[in-house]
Amino acid sequence: MALTRTAQLWALSLLASQGVTTADAAFVPGASVASFAGSKHSSTATAAGPAAAAANLVSEVRRPTFLSAESSEDEDGSESALPPIPNEWRGDILSVLSSVVDPDLNRDIVTLGFIKNLELNERTRAVSFDVELTTPACPVKDQFEIDCRALVEDLAWTGDVDVTMTAAPSNIDTDSLGLSQVGAVIAVSSCKGGVGKSTTAVNLAYSLQSLGASVGIFDVDVYGPSLPTMVTPDDDNVQFVGRQIAPLQRNGVKLMSFGYVNEGSAVMRGPMVTQLLDQFLSLVNWGSLDYLILDMPPGTGDIQLTLSQRLNITAAVIVTTPQELSFADVVRGIDMFDSVNVPCVAVVENMAYYEVDSNGANGEKAKPELDIERLKRKMEAKLRDTGVVDGDFGLQVDELAESLVEVVEKEQLRSAEEASSDDADDDASPTKERIQIFGPGHKSRLSDQYGIEHTYSVPLLDRIAANGDSGDPFVLSHPDAPQSSTYRELASSVVREVGKVKYNRDSSRPVVAFDSAKPAVVVDGRDISPATLRRACRCAYCVEELTGRQLLDPATISESVRPLKMEPCGNYALSVDWSDGHKSLYPYRQIQSLLEDMGEGEGTTTTTTKERESTMEEKVGV
Repeated sequence: MALTRTAQLWALSLLASQGVTTADAAFVPGASVASFAGSKHSSTATAAGPAAAAANLVSEVRRPTFLSAESSEDEDGSESALPPIPNEWRGDILSVLSSVVDPDLNRDIVTLGFIKNLELNERTRAVSFDVELTTPACPVKDQFEIDCRALVEDLAWTGDVDVTMTAAPSNIDTDSLGLSQVGAVIAVSSCKGGVGKSTTAVNLAYSLQSLGASVGIFDVDVYGPSLPTMVTPDDDNVQFVGRQIAPLQRNGVKLMSFGYVNEGSAVMRGPMVTQLLDQFLSLVNWGSLDYLILDMPPGTGDIQLTLSQRLNITAAVIVTTPQELSFADVVRGIDMFDSVNVPCVAVVENMAYYEVDSNGANGEKAKPELDIERLKRKMEAKLRDTGVVDGDFGLQVDELAESLVEVVEKEQLRSAEEASSDDADDDASPTKERIQIFGPGHKSRLSDQYGIEHTYSVPLLDRIAANGDSGDPFVLSHPDAPQSSTYRELASSVVREVGKVKYNRDSSRPVVAFDSAKPAVVVDGRDISPATLRRACRCAYCVEELTGRQLLDPATISESVRPLKMEPCGNYALSVDWSDGHKSLYPYRQIQSLLEDMGEGEGTTTTTTKERESTMEEKVGV
């Protein structure tokens, strides 16, 4: 596209005002956009001098007005530098966008149906489309937007690209009118009280909100409601919307608890509590929410099972402490949720350690206090013991002792000042020492045996407790604290896992079966010998938890060992009862890793579809 002399002079003037001056700053007749077609979206001056840079600048200014191939002509009748719009332009765009893969769902965003409202303005060549994610709190939404825009802009025939990030409405299957617009229900649970379950529920909810989600907290512990103490609402007056209760709010997060509508805890038998919860479920109008956090009561009884079945809970977060007794409770909690087909997606280990500064409490260096008079008396006695008498060195012994004490004081003050100066020059935070009051915890065991990868340790911290008692969520009062980062990591993990549960509910578990004719355990069409799988058990009886040392002698496992029963344990592990009386838990990722390590070698073969259909006697998974 030829540039008018006026346009080039204007551009040269603009470049000159920015300090671009060279000897060849003269006007170059006939400079055209085609000269710069090699860098379609570049706006930097080239080495050809200000005249070429001017042509480039004007081409960028005028670029949005290019016409489509059918009618694109420049002022002098020459053809446009842009190639024609292809007839199958939608296919071109979707083809490049298919290279963007959701890291959690392991499929591209085109196949997942995330691309919506794809449009092209043929006059300006502007492209616009929506990327409809599973949740507005998607941790990778910003990167998705950057990648999508860059890929479409790199198509030679496109103009401006407008990408709008949205979230698909996703409502749970429930017969409760008040929950009809809730996208996912996350249960925060523990099998024993006093482990920090409510603290986790509150801080998880506000961390999800910080990711961009709309969130509510439902405290369903009618025997001992905690939410009224832990979160002070903006307005504590209960309002009604028609015949339903409107949740209270704090900083945009919706809140409801038995304690907000009735002072104190409920004193009633189990059946009455179940009826009360039924009323709560039908009377509270939550409106449109991405996530509803359930602060569950402790235990595995009627209330927990009723809520799991009535609410169609999407996923569960288990809260525990490092003690061995608490680990047993975690196992019971996983088993309970597994019985109602609710996957446990994360475990939070509260009170995992107590953190102190290695130089002293509260980040201050320990400064020994001197008893001056006592030190002076000891100095004087020591001097006399060594034979020093009054008059030596021209001083009395007590005066000499006092002078020595002054030297000690000055040296101590100098050392303290140097240490303080070193701290001021050091940008790093003070070295922290972690004291595990209740033991090392069970994170590795949960990962090895149950396949729960998202395990988080939260320290015993007075500020977390103080915020809970004052009604101010910790992550709101201390957003930059390391513990707040831990809660945000937990929230991101929950978002990712919930997305997997919703999209992969029918394919997240591999197909596992025992073929007695071979005999072999068949995993997605690949065979592994039962003895090989039995020897790979990593339970506490087979592998030492702290050191990873093998306790099981592989030679003691007979080649004739067989699985008597195989069934999924949650979404991430397989439970196997063996013929030798042992019971094993294998995370699916451990089984897949075992198959990969073995390859096509001894102990593993490939089974055809027909063979699987004719010989499978027991099928596990979906």
